[in-house]
Amino acid sequence: MSEKYKILFLSAEVSPFAKTGGLGDVGGSLPKALHELGHDVRVVMPAFQKIEAGYPGVTPMPGSLMVPTGTGQLPAGVFQSTLPKSDVPIYFIAEGNLFNRSQLYGYNDDAYRFAFFSRAALELTVALDWKPDIVHAHDWHTAPALAWLSTAGQGYEAFRGIATVFTIHNLAHQGKTSWHIFDYMGLQTHALAEEGYNEVNFMARGIYHATMVNTVSPTYAQEIMTPAGGAGMDALLRHRHYDVHGILNGLDYEEWDPAADGRLASHYDAENLANRIHNRRALQARANLPQRDNIPLIAMVSRLDWQKGLDITGHVIHLLMNGLSGDAQFIVLGTGDPAYEEMFARLAGYHPEKMTAFLSYDANFAPLIYAGSDMFLMPSLFEPCGLGQLIAMRYGSVPVVRATGGLADTVQDSETGFLFNDYNADAFWNALQRAIYVYNVDKPRWQTIQQNGMMTDFSWQRSATGYHQLYEWAIARTLQG
Repeated sequence: MSEKYKILFLSAEVSPFAKTGGLGDVGGSLPKALHELGHDVRVVMPAFQKIEAGYPGVTPMPGSLMVPTGTGQLPAGVFQSTLPKSDVPIYFIAEGNLFNRSQLYGYNDDAYRFAFFSRAALELTVALDWKPDIVHAHDWHTAPALAWLSTAGQGYEAFRGIATVFTIHNLAHQGKTSWHIFDYMGLQTHALAEEGYNEVNFMARGIYHATMVNTVSPTYAQEIMTPAGGAGMDALLRHRHYDVHGILNGLDYEEWDPAADGRLASHYDAENLANRIHNRRALQARANLPQRDNIPLIAMVSRLDWQKGLDITGHVIHLLMNGLSGDAQFIVLGTGDPAYEEMFARLAGYHPEKMTAFLSYDANFAPLIYAGSDMFLMPSLFEPCGLGQLIAMRYGSVPVVRATGGLADTVQDSETGFLFNDYNADAFWNALQRAIYVYNVDKPRWQTIQQNGMMTDFSWQRSATGYHQLYEWAIARTLQG
């Protein structure tokens, strides 16, 4: 891998500094893997409230950035640090009125907040006297950088000739706002077919303006080009289909390692599965369930959201708890939609000896669920990549998943887990029954399925190699003009 690139990595979330989902995991892990390949990666994110309040190891840079806007230049502060366990620099754009708030998102002025952030991140490269070869933007929050670069930015030598990559993590969140945002950003352009009257859609802008587009699994890259999966962007994505790619997310193998995870009751690996029993018993004790070793212990760790397939889950858990596939125990950890929280609370109330619902999120408890359960459920309606099934396999919990998006790309039916295709409770129940049958009657085969999953390579190193290839294509395209 000869070419080494200067990569400006823009993300609204970077773990551990800010995280609401998979975007934060990518922001915290992929830059380190790219750095290990020899690239000069600089990460930029907003200085949210936790940073402004004083985050360990984060220090202010002297001076301030002057950020051009349609209403004049506005000052922004900059904090700096490095990603944990690395020397990858990360910079935080500080503007107290915009970012020093209790939540990351959900405000009426979100489009302006992230347009300001995007423009400030580009100005930061000038202040650092560092011109990137690639601007790698993630989700709609950073798409304003790509829109400005490919229009007004072409009038400045500092921003000319930069290739861009736009990564879609969740197509459903699109960053819609009024056309006035372009006055604020100081650019002129035309409307897109995906935009309503007087509307700007930053997801569409990212797809339209980027040199290359990718999403976080090969199957999801195909699904978003269909009317069913395209969230209104499918025609634009089909128009750009030669430039749309799928690269699977990785898993941080330092954070998720059953042989060293301090949150477990006992450590183990693929060669020594016997110690998993201690995690099972610790999990049953924590859940106030009977300590039974030879019945399937089935789990879910999930945001309780319609996307996660919970519409078809209630009936399946009802059948499971009523013994239609023999004795079993079930544990769920998650929070979200009150209707789904009530569904799980009621089921747990009916079956207190078999089921416990932890209706909260506890990051330190989740690893014990992965390490102590036999099966892990992910019946998602759609799933761009999915992290739960990767962690489950790493920890020897066999995933039962719907064959969509990244789930279809990472779980091999009857080899590393069990899949179903149709989005209905019957198909889900049949897949779960297949898994329970193997667990109950063929222990050697069950152990092989566990070990296959544990030994599959989902490291970030593999993903980083895919992104390196994407950068090469983007730079070649840019050089061609």
